[in-house]
Amino acid sequence: MSHHIVIVEDDVVTQARLRDYFVQEGYRVSVTASGAGLREHMLLQPVDLVLLDINLPDENGLQLTRALRERSMVGIILVTGRSDQIDRIVGLEMGADDYVTKPLELRELVVRVKNLLWRIDLARQAQPMPEENSYLFAGYSLNIARHTLEHEGAFIKLTRAEYEMLVAFVTNPGQILSRERLLRMLTSSRVEQPDARTVDVLIRRLRSKLRSELFVTQHGEGYLLAAEVR
Repeated sequence: MSHHIVIVEDDVVTQARLRDYFVQEGYRVSVTASGAGLREHMLLQPVDLVLLDINLPDENGLQLTRALRERSMVGIILVTGRSDQIDRIVGLEMGADDYVTKPLELRELVVRVKNLLWRIDLARQAQPMPEENSYLFAGYSLNIARHTLEHEGAFIKLTRAEYEMLVAFVTNPGQILSRERLLRMLTSSRVEQPDARTVDVLIRRLRSKLRSELFVTQHGEGYLLAAEVR
């Protein structure tokens, strides 16, 4: 499956130009003009790399970079119209992987994206898989050390929020977990304004990625993982 890139850019011309170019290069591309839109994309689907314009209308791109890095290992390339060296240094200190300035040379940007994704893939493959850090349930293996989910030899991609919710279930086997308790277990809930719908969306996405019958709705109480966990 091709890598998924999210372009965060409020200028519609630049946004369309980047989107069309990366789609042509074979990537799956989502676009948004705000930090809030980026968080929604990351909640609803796995993201491999973010092209992030520093100068956003709703929030500071450097602060958004730090918030992303605190809860995700997603690749981050900052894009700005300013050539100030201080911005570059601060951006890298905040957790960005790379930094480019406008006007963008698209062929160079594609090379930077490819190189960063290659390093990310290599790091994922090099991570150890200690069995003592795995939870087994219904034919699935959730590895806490690697933050990975495996089924029949294939890895299932999860977003950070999906992963954290699944960890909540496997570490509390046989328990009905209320929406409020599940929300408290999500680190993303400290950044966004979550509500009960956040939990329902994540459950729906986990049902689509795993066997749907594993997540049982207990009306008026919450959700239950219907599987033995080892």
